[in-house]
Amino acid sequence: MSTKSEFRGFDADNHYYEAMDAFTRHIEPEYAKRGMQWAEIDGRTRLLVGGRVNRFIPNPTFDRLAKPGSLEQYFRGRNEEGASVVELFGHLEPVDPAYRDRDVRLKVMDDQQIDGALFFPTLGVGMEQALVDDLPAARAVFRAFNRWLEEDWGFHYQERIFAAPYLTLSDVDETVAELEWVLDHGARLVIFQYGPVMTPTGYKSPGDPSFDPVWARIEEAGIVAGFHGGDSAYSQLGAWWGESGEAEAFRFRLMRAAISATAIADTMAALIIHGVPTRFPGVRLLAVETGSEWVDPLLYRLGKVYKQQPKAFTEDPRAVFGRNVNGFERSEAGFDQKLQLSLIAESSQVASVSRSVDASQ
Repeated sequence: MSTKSEFRGFDADNHYYEAMDAFTRHIEPEYAKRGMQWAEIDGRTRLLVGGRVNRFIPNPTFDRLAKPGSLEQYFRGRNEEGASVVELFGHLEPVDPAYRDRDVRLKVMDDQQIDGALFFPTLGVGMEQALVDDLPAARAVFRAFNRWLEEDWGFHYQERIFAAPYLTLSDVDETVAELEWVLDHGARLVIFQYGPVMTPTGYKSPGDPSFDPVWARIEEAGIVAGFHGGDSAYSQLGAWWGESGEAEAFRFRLMRAAISATAIADTMAALIIHGVPTRFPGVRLLAVETGSEWVDPLLYRLGKVYKQQPKAFTEDPRAVFGRNVNGFERSEAGFDQKLQLSLIAESSQVASVSRSVDASQ
């Protein structure tokens, strides 16, 4: 009798490790020195972004990696001995070919009984903010990145690997042109950096009507617009409170972790309050690797604002959340599932969940 489950899953948050030429293979020559470069510094291969050493990922060559799951308990808030992230990583292993080869990865997915998966960047989610002072270069490196991504992984490889191209919003015309390119190559979803959008005239809400051509095309194409955990303008909040404003993926910043501002919650609030889902009701939004502790407070605040100023809205913003936010994670200890479901149900909506983990474990 077989003990193997007949159930096959779909993973809504899978990753690859970028090749060293992911941002340079297809870079336009005029941006080569303004984007990503590699340099040997003190015997180590370091990533330069905009001419500066970038520390978002400690080892962006990904030649040696921690075992999968080494930080599971850490992310559940269970690190009673206070070990550093480096200590929790333990012994590092050579990179597995499945992390960089899509055909090898498909065999692993078969072994794991995974029919398909959404694939997101690892290094890439920290790079837009690193070029916030050079917006044309940021757009250029992600054009190059998307062409590498399509070449090495594909946007819908064998209808099982759905890699998400990355779009920046700093120039609407260029964003629409890049969106057309990724759609022409079969993209089923795209991702953006969460938080306010830096433009040549300063920060704007992603819900600003100036971005409507982008949201209109996303709705028309029927693809998903995602936001994946990474760096954003919110990394500077720690600097306001005396910590470094430089984002490092595996360096714990006490004050940044404790303060209340949450980039993904504020991004969803901005999109809803500034009317994107109302103007484009078919837009589907996805929050990936952003946790879920932000959902309850956001729904509460949206409900309160709606009750305070109902005439400012054409519909209950909580209903909008339930209709248009098609996925978020619920994996943290302390997740109040009953409260969240009741808040969503209050507007007669049910939000789908991309990944479910028993928070009581």
